[in-house]
Formats: sequence, C-alpha cells, structure tokens
Amino acid sequence: MKQVKLTPKKAFMKCGTCSSAMFHLLNQEFDNLSETEEKACDLLAGGVAQKGHQCGMLWGASLAVGAESLKRHRDKNDAIASSITASQYIVESFEKRTKTVNCREISGIDWENKLDFALYMAKTILQGFVYSPCFKLIDKWTPEAIQAANKGFACKKIFSKNCISCASEVVKKMGASEQESIIVSGFAGGIGLSGNGCGALSAAIWYKMLDWAKKNIGKNPAFFNNQDVKSLLRSFYIQTDSEMLCRKICGKQFESIDEHSDYIRSGGCKNIIEALANSR
Repeated sequence: MKQVKLTPKKAFMKCGTCSSAMFHLLNQEFDNLSETEEKACDLLAGGVAQKGHQCGMLWGASLAVGAESLKRHRDKNDAIASSITASQYIVESFEKRTKTVNCREISGIDWENKLDFALYMAKTILQGFVYSPCFKLIDKWTPEAIQAANKGFACKKIFSKNCISCASEVVKKMGASEQESIIVSGFAGGIGLSGNGCGALSAAIWYKMLDWAKKNIGKNPAFFNNQDVKSLLRSFYIQTDSEMLCRKICGKQFESIDEHSDYIRSGGCKNIIEALANSR
C-alpha cells in the first residue's frame, strides 16, 4: 500500500514532536521512511531534551539528510561530507526564516518550567494546535528545508582527508552500525559546523532512544524526566562544566570539514565522546 504523504501540520499532529515530524517529512521527500529512526529523535524536541537549544526541526532535518547522503554515496567519506554540507545549508535556511536556531527564542517557552509549559499548552489548546507558532513554522519552513537540502547535495563537497564527525564517533562507540553513524554525521560541530548545541550529545541521545525503541516495539519513551537521557546529560555536564555550546566547549567554530576532522582525529572532545559512550 502506497504511503499517504502528509502535509507539515498533519505530520506534526501524527508524529507528536517537531523533530520527528521534520525527519518524517524530509524522509517522505527522499523516499527513506523509517518509523523507528524517526521516533527516536523525539527527545531532541524542545532544543535537545527541552534545554532550549537548536529547534528540533533542525535535528530532524539533519538526520534526514544524513539518511539521504547514505543512500546517495557508497564511499563513507563522501556520505559524511554530504551530510555535513547539506546540514550547513539547512541551518542557513532556518536562520534566514527565524533569525535564530534556538527553540527557546522561537517558542518563548522554557520547556523545563512546568508553569511555562502549562500556560503554553493552555494557550495552544484554546487557539487550536495548528495555529501555534511551531505549527506555523513547520508549515512555512518545510519546502524551504527541502530546497536547502537539495542545494547542499548538489554543491561540491570540500574535503581532502578522511572525514570524521564527532556525532558519528560517539554512536559507533555506543554500538551503532556504520549506516547509523552516517545518519547522525551532519550533527558535527553543533549541526553543520554551526557551533551551537553539541552534536555529539544529541547523537548519543538519538542512538540511546533508537536502541530503546528497538527493544520496546510499539512503545514511546518518556518525554519528560527520561532517565536514560538524564544519565547522558549528567555524564556530559561533568566533562563540559555544564556548557552545551560546541564553539565554547571547543574554544572555536570550525570553518571546514577538514578542520573538524583534524580536531577529532587529534583527540579533540575525546573525553566527552568516551563519557557519553560509557554512560549508563
């Protein structure tokens, strides 16, 4: 039976979070549907486990271009470079529309504040879900995200060495397949080398939830107070002194794929990657 294509707002209603909805919508566009992988990114909504950093739509879109890069390229280096480059274009497109990448600035909500969340939900219910700012944004940005991804895929990928993504490295250490490690590769350097919320942390969250979903077919992980995610965050915060931004953790923003690869290859963020991979 042929899959019925969903509009952005309907996808949001069906999937439940902006992150999985955007992953699903771009997967539809590229004919890469994978319900388990899509659902596993729910905990990236709210700006990475409700922390207010990059909008979940960005994380979902980056995962989708990672999946498409995997399909388009046999060579691992080409696939990783393609995923990072397409993610760069996606971040630029998103910022052009919203003037920020951060969930908290877009929604005006502190998702960890119960009162803020309750007021937001009450207002959303009264207005109607499809009229909320997040629903309006996904409706407007989805075609732009698809266009940005295609531009990223079409442009020349600039790299001269074996490509390494911090996000790919952490999930491989957690037991991910080569294919799964490429799907998250666009998270490198805070999504497309943008220097925002840590891509390795978000990759670890996605893979932890993917592993959970494979073992709990048909169930949804806890969205709030998820103990697996809390454990990852504790391990991460110990290494970063509670800093979340890639550019502050690394003391720089990466200007190229080669620069990021060299940084990881020379031991950059090794302690963070090891801590996340060994989190229990």
